[in-house]
Formats: sequence, structure tokens, C-alpha cells
Amino acid sequence: MYPRAFLRRFDWDETEMRPMDANMQSYSLVLHQDADPRTGGVAVCGFTTAGMVGVIAASHIIKTLRMRQLGTVMHKDFPAVALIHDEVPKHPVRVYQGDGLGVFTSEIQFGNETDIPFASTVLEWFTKGGFDRLIIIDGLTRPEKELSNGELFGVGSTSVARDRLKRLDIEPIQQGIVSGITGFLLGEGDRLGIDITALLSEASPMYPDARAAALAVEAVSDLTGVEIPLTELLENARSIEDSVREIIENASQMLPAPSDENVTDIDPSFG
Repeated sequence: MYPRAFLRRFDWDETEMRPMDANMQSYSLVLHQDADPRTGGVAVCGFTTAGMVGVIAASHIIKTLRMRQLGTVMHKDFPAVALIHDEVPKHPVRVYQGDGLGVFTSEIQFGNETDIPFASTVLEWFTKGGFDRLIIIDGLTRPEKELSNGELFGVGSTSVARDRLKRLDIEPIQQGIVSGITGFLLGEGDRLGIDITALLSEASPMYPDARAAALAVEAVSDLTGVEIPLTELLENARSIEDSVREIIENASQMLPAPSDENVTDIDPSFG
């Protein structure tokens, strides 16, 4: 039970248009008192998926642009957990509001069975917020990715979205499968004619890939015209990469040297 003085449940039935079919379940968005969900402009969402690219990028945008929290997404099946940020406890799934920009993010990972309800909730929030277009930030797993390198790919649900990507020289995915929340949202964008762009940044599955997130944030800045400084995010990327390098070097030093009996003579005329 939430005190009415602080929170109120957002009733999706008040919307004039419901983008999802009636049998598609969505989660409840509990708004802060006196919060107005009508933001307009561009909506951005990032989840805890491959390389944590989406959530790292979303968190950076929220922090850098000093966005205010609009509300929290709630459901009885969510884990009972609070995440502490600068001494302040917060629910893991939240929405934020800025000047012509909104952000939807989840800081913990959920099972695949929640993909459609989460995607449904994003579209409900998008509709009620009066946004013009949606940008999804996600990771594209590449185990062999080098620490300081990586590419960015894009998928657009409409011809306008695809033209926008081409103007920025963001490589399109010609054939393939995009799964999870991102894939479902792209499919709904095509079905409903909603302008949705997915930015898929190559990421390592072995560590939080802040550099991949920085690549996506830079693209968001280019797509929206909103200046989003990257200095802090790139510093975090370098710190993570240095730690990964140190772990790799230490691990290699701990490997045993090959014994003589395991060495095989090789004819130098071959090879």
C-alpha cells in the first residue's frame, strides 16, 4: 500500500489510444505525487541485457542531464529489493522526465517471460507521455570483442527511422533476429507505425561494457540533437578495461608452463 501523499497509480485506461491488444499484460506505473506523465519529444529505454549496455547508457543520460524521476514500475512478482544511489534507496524499474526527453530503465535483469509485459509497459508509457519516437539502447553480444573496439548497428521500424540512421552512417542490420524486449518493440513499431529505433552496440558478455554504452549514447545525442557529455562514461570505460586487462594478465601468469614431456618435435620444413 503506497501513501497517497507521495505516490499515485497511473491508470493506463485513461489513455485515448492503447497500442497493445487488450490481452497483452503490462505492469503498473506508480507516479510520484503531482507528476505529469506528458513529456513529449523523444523516449529512450535501456534494460539490463548484453554487456549491460542499455542500463549503463540510460543511467548516464539520466545523471548527466539531471533528469527527475517520474515514477516507478511495480508488480507483485518483482523481487523485493532496493538499489542504493548516493545514499538514496530506489526501486529497480523507474521512469524519468526531462526537457523533451524521457527515459525508462531497469537496473536488474528479469527472466524472458517478462519481455512482453515490459515491452507493453514501455509502449503504454510512450503513448501516454505523448512522445514522437522511441530509441532503444541494447547490446549485441560478441565474445571475441576487443576491449577498446566495437561497432554500432541500427534497426528502424519505419522508413523515416531507417533514413535517419543512414544519414548518420549507422550500419543497418539487413538480415537477422533481434530478440527480447527490443525485438518485440521493433515488431510492434512496424505493426502500429510507431517510429522506433534500436541502437545495438557490440558488447562483451564478460563485463559491463561502458565503452559500448558510450558509443550508443553518442548516437542518441546525434539522433536527438541533445548534447550528452561522454567524459565520465569514457573514464569508467577505461577503468573497467584496465581492470579486465589486469585480470587477464594475472590469469596468464598463473598458468603452468608446459612440461618437456608435452613438447613435440616439429619438422621445421613444415608450418
